[in-house]
Amino acid sequence: MPEENAQDKFIAMVSARADVTLPLSDFHPRCMLHSAVHEVHRPRFPVIDYHNHLDAQNPAEVLSIMDACGIEHIVNITMKVGDEAVEVIERYRSADARRFSTIGWMDWRGADSPDLSSFVRLTMERIDRLVAQGIVGFKFWKDLGLTVRDASGELICVDDERLAPIFDRLGALGIPVMVHIGDPEAFFLPIDADNERYEELAAHPDWGFFGAQYSKHELLQQRDRVFQRHPKTTFVGAHIAENSEDLQRVSAMLDACPNVLVDISARASELGRQPYSARKFFLRYADRILFGADLVPEIEMYRLYYRFLETDDEYFEYPTHASRQGRWNIYGLDLPEDVLRKVYRENALRLLPQLR
Repeated sequence: MPEENAQDKFIAMVSARADVTLPLSDFHPRCMLHSAVHEVHRPRFPVIDYHNHLDAQNPAEVLSIMDACGIEHIVNITMKVGDEAVEVIERYRSADARRFSTIGWMDWRGADSPDLSSFVRLTMERIDRLVAQGIVGFKFWKDLGLTVRDASGELICVDDERLAPIFDRLGALGIPVMVHIGDPEAFFLPIDADNERYEELAAHPDWGFFGAQYSKHELLQQRDRVFQRHPKTTFVGAHIAENSEDLQRVSAMLDACPNVLVDISARASELGRQPYSARKFFLRYADRILFGADLVPEIEMYRLYYRFLETDDEYFEYPTHASRQGRWNIYGLDLPEDVLRKVYRENALRLLPQLR
């Protein structure tokens, strides 16, 4: 009995000291793990950041960060269309045409016209204008399959055959097509206590697609049919083809679609928590993986990417936006030099002939 009384008193004392009403948003635990820290200030090889968004950035400031971090070139995926897109392209070309290039953005204005074939012709004209301005790629975003509708009010599927001439035209022009179809799996689930990205989605509920007409699985199936229908067109699956939680599925897609590459942008968080599987993936598909950040250019952000790819450090923070994606940390992949060289630079050079 005396021991039980002492134990009860101890528990009561500890409970009194703890703030049991601490809001989850105020909980920021410090890791107590003592492990090696290898800060990588500059990458082992020059880097081409194939996936970033610089429309709101100052080119001079971005160049200074690039110089500090060993970034040879950044591909800006403009989210502007029409005259605004041309202005962005010219702004970065004037800043330094050897350090910046631009991927164009699909303009869906007019997709709800009674005759979708007329919209396709209009899209061809828009693409020709951007190609004349020097774009090095063209991007389809997740609005396709989730929000863009035709004149009847029906969602336009990713694999809608009426869009096929656009993909064929881009292939004939030698313009790689980047696709971002879908989002992390958690974004298609209820925003509840079981969702591993609850905090992120609670802060940004508009990022959630639970209840969408098409599930993520269906969207990826539609996308894969586009890859297979257009074998002469080169595609880049952004964010590990939007399926970084399931590298087995990504591997099967890459095996079935030799015309597809993937980029790692904004997915160090997912890859780094499965280091064994991720490392095998990098080794197997070393010729088809592109480096990309998809984060506002910052020195520390790039250095975290380098640490992830080049070291075997354990359990450290991943590069991310202002809000973390989930309550986990990542592990380094310690990739060999031949793989780093391809991922950092050589694979992107195949898609950027002006740099060769």
